[in-house]
Amino acid sequence: MSIKDLPADARPREKLLARGPQALSDVELLAILLRTGMAGKNVFQLSEELLGPNGIAGLLQATAQSLRLVKGLGPAKQAELLAVFELARRALSQRLKEREAFQTPDAVKQYLQLELGHKNHEVFAVLFLDNQNRMLAMEELFRGTLSQTSVYPREVVMRALHHQAAAVVLSHNHPSGSVQPSRADEHLTRNLKASLALVDVRVLDHIIVGQGQALSMAEQGLM
Repeated sequence: MSIKDLPADARPREKLLARGPQALSDVELLAILLRTGMAGKNVFQLSEELLGPNGIAGLLQATAQSLRLVKGLGPAKQAELLAVFELARRALSQRLKEREAFQTPDAVKQYLQLELGHKNHEVFAVLFLDNQNRMLAMEELFRGTLSQTSVYPREVVMRALHHQAAAVVLSHNHPSGSVQPSRADEHLTRNLKASLALVDVRVLDHIIVGQGQALSMAEQGLM
């Protein structure tokens, strides 16, 4: 069934205008963006395929390369989706710069998921915060398997001093998908926390990102 075959009050666009976006499912919202399906696959089926098992959180981490692999998703639709994903990143970034990050800890996780969740290699990043816990900058500092030898505390300290940060949030991704911290993650967190304490910079959290999920080591009592 196509959108035009639905009763007027069940069509996603009309439903959104009449009842608000919160009344629509993820599939319906995505169908509005896509507008049309393809031969043998209506727009709702295409939307369900794009959402997949990880839902909207997973889709928001899609890349241009991964979208090109979706049959029925032409360049125009790919560009529209990538534009929406980038707007989401920028909105979260602005939110973290304007207000205390840890008034909205879920926003920090969402932002880091959007920034790191789609990467197929391991990345270590740092959010630098001012004395009101607002974001000053985010930097990806290291790539590759995290260990005591691959992440240099001296470099993290230097970047914190460069930004005149009062606090930081550490983060890295697990391309495998699991967000459970390893012994190496815990050891690295302790080392960085001790190094940054020497220059009066607090480590508020270490967030591990996987596709469609994120774990706060602070919330798990591992800080």
